[in-house]
Amino acid sequence: MDVHPLIRHAPDPEHPGWWSWELAAEDRFNAVIGKLLVRADGPGRAVCRMFPEVRHSNLGDMVHGGALLTFVDMALFAGGRLAGADVVRAVTLDLSTRFLAPGRIGVPLDAEVELLRETKRLAFFAGRVVQEGELIAHFSGALRKMSKEVR
Repeated sequence: MDVHPLIRHAPDPEHPGWWSWELAAEDRFNAVIGKLLVRADGPGRAVCRMFPEVRHSNLGDMVHGGALLTFVDMALFAGGRLAGADVVRAVTLDLSTRFLAPGRIGVPLDAEVELLRETKRLAFFAGRVVQEGELIAHFSGALRKMSKEVR
């Protein structure tokens, strides 16, 4: 599978069935999430997993909404790619998230991503963030594919 050249994507030995989605450089914003894992979950579907740490918390000791939004945005790309979308080079066009419950620190969060439709220039997704079976957030988003040229 062709992923972005700055992303290391390989089986994760600590989590059988999961693949890493790791930045080759720690100086990019994406590194704020920390360890990110991905796996395909059937045709047009994938799951991304993050491991919330204290650095992802708000003053109420829950996962900060900004950390959840960052995770969801990254899940559109990583999960979208494993769901079959050609989003190696894309930008977020739209992202809508509804928070339904607080996320807990120290318990993995999963973003279940579904590819709804893909066109030549766009990819549309929907999904949910769950933690130990509890629905934490629901999201939908669209990515706009970029030309191969960097502008």
